[in-house]
Amino acid sequence: MICVGIWFLSPQAASVGEDWPRWRGPRNDGHVASTARVPLTLPAEPRRVWKQPAGDALASPVVARGKVFVFDGFGGREVLRALARDTGEELWRQDVDAAFTDSQGPTGPRCTPVVDGDRVYAVSCRGELQCREIERGTLLWRKNFVADFGATFIGEKGTTPGAARHGNNGSPWIQDGRIYVFPGGPQGASIACLDKMTGQVLWKSQNAMAGYAPPVLQDVDGKAHLLAFTAEGLMAVSPSDGALLWNYPIKTAFGRHVTTPVVHANHVVVSSHQAGLIAMKVNAKGAAVSAEPAWIQKETAMNICSPVAIGPSLFGVGPDKNLICLDLRSGTLHWSKEGVITTSADRAAAGFLVLGTRVLALTDAGLAVMFEGSKDQYHELGRAQLCGLNWCHPAYSDGKLFLRDGIKKGGDVYCYDLMP
Repeated sequence: MICVGIWFLSPQAASVGEDWPRWRGPRNDGHVASTARVPLTLPAEPRRVWKQPAGDALASPVVARGKVFVFDGFGGREVLRALARDTGEELWRQDVDAAFTDSQGPTGPRCTPVVDGDRVYAVSCRGELQCREIERGTLLWRKNFVADFGATFIGEKGTTPGAARHGNNGSPWIQDGRIYVFPGGPQGASIACLDKMTGQVLWKSQNAMAGYAPPVLQDVDGKAHLLAFTAEGLMAVSPSDGALLWNYPIKTAFGRHVTTPVVHANHVVVSSHQAGLIAMKVNAKGAAVSAEPAWIQKETAMNICSPVAIGPSLFGVGPDKNLICLDLRSGTLHWSKEGVITTSADRAAAGFLVLGTRVLALTDAGLAVMFEGSKDQYHELGRAQLCGLNWCHPAYSDGKLFLRDGIKKGGDVYCYDLMP
């Protein structure tokens, strides 16, 4: 390895066009591809490549095939757009659904789109799932969680829990020709698996109402798990047919279950601001699969932002708006860093990326901070103010960072070059 400036070239660096096609990146875990070129420190003033206006939204941008896909609210509608990756020029926009609004967020979408091959998939707050081709945005097929799966969408009324209250947030998972979604239908359609090309329903399973977390398909203790953090708890089903593997009920007010499940070996970690940070230990040896809590920590509960892991070390935002690192096998807190996040503790958030052995956090105030992904201590490697108020998970592609700001008033989409 030869260090040049603040970045490196490795034998694999010829592949520098890695896409960021879905929520939290290529594997839905916040990790940049191992072949990607990444900075070793964060410059105080990264070069801004372009900035383009954005509508109201919480949905994060994704990058694929030379395009940046953004999902915004414009004029009371949820609109899917494609921008040119290198210039930010708008290439097309397509109407998806009527916008939803409440006291918690914008009049616009909250679910990050997914790109797979030559198609892009988007889910509106109200549960409209659309598949469009990426060149012009032409509609190829659609499903509706309410009409086709019996889900209910009530809005911010009474004690309605989960996605039925604040809108669909869980970005779909696509793998092996299938798309997995969480309609939240109470009559056997909590989870659904569809043919990604046609929208044909291949199977439906379970009865839980949808939370806000996306599906995660990953091997846990050597067995394929489709993990669902619903409004009623954490469950796992077989991705082949939807058969229930295990279920752990988690009862909280309004079913505010947001964090993307994180897997390490035979541990699955989720969190709720009320129930705490929970690690499930899975035993998948033999015919039966079982799971039980390995530990529960309310002192390190994570609220609305998903953590990332480097090996067994978990990095996220704690209940005191502090950056924290802990051992996900034991729950032991390694370190806590105060003062980076400055918003109120109940709304504190950050989007995390893993760049090799380093972590990049974009705070809700638009401050990007890079630090060593080490359990030993918090060691900062640079910070830069990139944007305004946001709850965005950035996208990373070919040395560039793509993000957006604006929660209730609209904002901008940005592209920054992090390389010298």
